[in-house]
Amino acid sequence: MAYYVYILASQKHGTLYVGVTNDIVRRGYEHRTKAVGGFTKRYDIDKLVWFEIYDDAIAAIAREKELKKWRRDWKIRLIEEENPGWLDLSAESQPHAESGEKTGILRRSGSE
Repeated sequence: MAYYVYILASQKHGTLYVGVTNDIVRRGYEHRTKAVGGFTKRYDIDKLVWFEIYDDAIAAIAREKELKKWRRDWKIRLIEEENPGWLDLSAESQPHAESGEKTGILRRSGSE
């Protein structure tokens, strides 16, 4: 089973949220539709701007905790290294997309 550590943003250089899930599509939908109350609903944080995939839940949770301790500018640098335009990487924002190999970059089908 895959586990995802992800960063959501309200907009470019906006409010950030770090989370972990075993179902990035479902969790993204919950954030976008404001199905669950809390921080992301309160601050309208719903754009998937970065993620990593792990095979091990404990490793994913450890990485999430590590990122939550990072300074904001470190998180911004991490996002901009892989996603300089702060594009929404969720499948819903990119039709026919498939996940990249290492981190939160989605490619359109047929492109490499």
